[in-house]
Amino acid sequence: MDAASEPSLVFRQATVDDIPVIRALADRIWRAAYAEMLSLAQIEHMLGRMYSAATLAREIGEGIRYDLMERAGKPIGYLAISVRPDGQQAELHKLYLLPELQGQGAGQVMLDHAIAVAVAAGAKRLELRVNRHNLRAQRAYLRAGFHIERELCQDIGGGFVMDDFVMVRELVAP
Repeated sequence: MDAASEPSLVFRQATVDDIPVIRALADRIWRAAYAEMLSLAQIEHMLGRMYSAATLAREIGEGIRYDLMERAGKPIGYLAISVRPDGQQAELHKLYLLPELQGQGAGQVMLDHAIAVAVAAGAKRLELRVNRHNLRAQRAYLRAGFHIERELCQDIGGGFVMDDFVMVRELVAP
């Protein structure tokens, strides 16, 4: 049975108490996901910048919603989403799944969940950023109805940049 059809896949909204879980998942997933795209130094820099306990606590406090996906009670992935103040657009900041579960449908379940959260909040569009060299993720988002809207290269300090495509999908309420 593939991961997407397992009835034991559940989501729960994370709290600050879950920060160690999110950090542990990020550390494991990022090292596998970006090993061929980014240098180890850049991975370390980005993990330290984006996944410090202080950063995660600040983001949760500012209203960025972190959801953990669990299978049989064990965390296997996470996503982070927010709705802009005008309520018209949501931003999917993060969507990550353990490497051994990729390609089995669980990532699509996560994306469907993110879309449902955005629609429930009234958003008309969902935007995300994907590394320009992450062809696997780009293909998955294209299959899910996203399109590349623009390129974005952002200096993130330490001599590193995030070189991304901004992808968007129009949302329709059910």
